[in-house]
Amino acid sequence: MPDTAKTAQHVKPYVHESADTRALHFSIHETQSRMRIDDPHALDLEYTRTMMGFVLFKPDPQDIAMIGLGGGSLAKFCHRHLKHSRIQVVEINPHVIALRDEFHVPPDSARFGVVRGDGARFVRRRAARCDVLMVDGFDSDGQPSRLCSQRFYDDCAEMLQPDGIMVVNLHCGHARFEIFVDRIRRSFDDAVLVVDGADRGNSVVFAGKGHAFDHCRPGVVRRPRNLDKEAAEPLLGGFAQVMSALGEWRRRHLVIRTA
Repeated sequence: MPDTAKTAQHVKPYVHESADTRALHFSIHETQSRMRIDDPHALDLEYTRTMMGFVLFKPDPQDIAMIGLGGGSLAKFCHRHLKHSRIQVVEINPHVIALRDEFHVPPDSARFGVVRGDGARFVRRRAARCDVLMVDGFDSDGQPSRLCSQRFYDDCAEMLQPDGIMVVNLHCGHARFEIFVDRIRRSFDDAVLVVDGADRGNSVVFAGKGHAFDHCRPGVVRRPRNLDKEAAEPLLGGFAQVMSALGEWRRRHLVIRTA
């Protein structure tokens, strides 16, 4: 199939700009990504700040893979603040990739790259393993079924390094939300934390491979050593929610082991 035909299969998003922000939309009812014009590298949406909670478990990952570019908020933040990490972003929609300059997504380099591709096929082929896998793949119809299947989550687990972390953004209003979470639990032997957003729009799911959760102790939330104060401060609220979910998960598993 010619590339132009493949491009036509994908809905073209549009950019909406206000006095303070620039946002990526497929429809007026759903915001795919939002950027503050005065601070393009900040994480403006709550769920993106929560997704960065992976640094509590993997503070200095060598390789980060991302499925879904959107406006590039997470990609930009990781590129700027996790300076020792290599980052690869997979995005299926060429119209989204075409807007990367509008959202200040950095150019491809030795440690950063955006490639066009299908996220499910990307993890199935597993050309290279990663320490952190971030899944934030939405299209004009919501969450694609190929990024929510049992096979997909099994492949994600296989793609991770031992003690790796997967972070998934799910729409908690989806009719199959609980089914998706159960699938993740099966793929990761129930090493799963679910953090609900304040607006009940998005839930962020953390799945740990091997002993990924063992290296973090619930308690006072401290700034990760590799993030400067300015970068870490907006993330602390999300970090506290992740730590709370970790504490609940450990208590539940302690009860199971002692029952």
